[in-house]
Amino acid sequence: MPRYAFRLRVKPECVEQYDLEHTRVWPELLAKLKEVGISDYSIFRRGRDLILVLCVEDFEAAWNKLDEAPVNQRWQAFMGPLFEPLEPLEPGERFPMFREVFHLE
Repeated sequence: MPRYAFRLRVKPECVEQYDLEHTRVWPELLAKLKEVGISDYSIFRRGRDLILVLCVEDFEAAWNKLDEAPVNQRWQAFMGPLFEPLEPLEPGERFPMFREVFHLE
């Protein structure tokens, strides 16, 4: 299954809250992530920078389904204020994406 990685940045004053909220992610959101096909999802943080890594057959299709889900809309409204904008996106990107260049199973 394809793996995807992208980057986000937390505002300096929001790091502790970001970490705390990820110790209690809403069960209905976790179920929705699985329902749209997302698996093996990890978030790594160094300082304020986040790297999100996940597996999904079709990244855009999964994210489009999430965009329509009320539970995800509530989560994004709740968590969105914790982030700061990053560099301009490449054409067609919804997040600053990384390209996988090596993977050892």
